[in-house]
Amino acid sequence: MSPTRVSRPRRFLTCAPRYFDVRYAINPWMRADTEVDTDLARAQWETLIRAYRDHGHRVEHIEPVVGLPDMVFAANSALVLEGRVFGSRFHAPQRRPEQLAYERWFKAAGFDVHPPESVCEGEGDLVPAGPFVLAGTGFRTTRAAHQEVQEFFGVPTISLLLVDPYFYHLDTALFVLDDRYDGGNIAYYPEAFSPGSREVLRRLYPDALIATRDDAMAFGLNAVSDGRHVFVAPRATGLIDQLTDRGYVPVPVDLSELHKAGGGIKCCTQEIR
Repeated sequence: MSPTRVSRPRRFLTCAPRYFDVRYAINPWMRADTEVDTDLARAQWETLIRAYRDHGHRVEHIEPVVGLPDMVFAANSALVLEGRVFGSRFHAPQRRPEQLAYERWFKAAGFDVHPPESVCEGEGDLVPAGPFVLAGTGFRTTRAAHQEVQEFFGVPTISLLLVDPYFYHLDTALFVLDDRYDGGNIAYYPEAFSPGSREVLRRLYPDALIATRDDAMAFGLNAVSDGRHVFVAPRATGLIDQLTDRGYVPVPVDLSELHKAGGGIKCCTQEIR
């Protein structure tokens, strides 16, 4: 018998894909000549927002900025823990102007923002997991940034090395199912990680959900869980079956148009804790 899962209301920051486009290629999913249906991208994003609100979550918006097509991927803007904001410093120069836009939003909302000294792409590579932060590196966020995060928050930060360029951010290869103080549980795709990092995850999460490459390539792990409901890409059918078997309630949301830029549900969702 599957355990009863309990959801926790969340507060999310998002950005409408008003100016979404694929104008450059900074990850393997992007092709500079890709045609984008902006209306479809907006409709899919609005479906995600409705799904969050229908399940009791608070959703706020930052105003999109002309010329910043990736600003829709709000997760990369910061890590917010206990009301403290650790900002971003993007690897790609095309995205660096986003830093100031998000910093202004957080300051206007009453937060102080700590700007990192090293390359750091927010929740793209920083995943709070109970008593610690899982931190990705290898393609974007640097190990030095992991050290900064630990010093800033005083939370143990566990470095994980990503080795497959299709999973260039940690949030494309792993997500937290529940965030109990004992660390909860996760779902992840092992082959996205170095052997040593796989062993770390195996030791920390012996009961984790293990995703196939097909589910991972369908952006199934770029998901958001509230502890019960899991907002997940509909093409990740194997993962959806596993979630159901474990007592979670999958909420499929199609963001296929945004996948053209290498982002999905979690990429569009910054959690304010």
